[in-house]
Amino acid sequence: MFNKIMVPVDLAHADKLTRALKTTADIAKLYNASVVYVGVTSSLPGALGHNPKEFEAKLKAFAEKQSASHGVTSECRTVISHDPSVDLDRSLARTVSELGCDLVVMATHVPNLADHFMHSHGGQLATHTDVSVFLIRG
Repeated sequence: MFNKIMVPVDLAHADKLTRALKTTADIAKLYNASVVYVGVTSSLPGALGHNPKEFEAKLKAFAEKQSASHGVTSECRTVISHDPSVDLDRSLARTVSELGCDLVVMATHVPNLADHFMHSHGGQLATHTDVSVFLIRG
């Protein structure tokens, strides 16, 4: 049913991804699907790397750890954006298409007042791609 699963990863909040990562691994095992961990960064220095290569090394280490601990085939993709806070939704939607993914699994928060004014990233992916999007709370 699913062949390639994309998991958007915010390495700054990796500790909040546990349920989404476990769910992804379970689905990947069930359908013998591969997993692509995707991180979006800018070319500017930040807390997760002085440059995109440093960020990519951290994302690769994260993907390797997930693959080893969950027993799934995985890879990673670093997406460079001029302004990730503005361009995140478009960057993720474009990456879904480029990678040929047929499912996106992503962590989400409990809805709050701000969600009435701004759409969620998962909602944007579901609206602007033709793949299934599975949002995991907690």
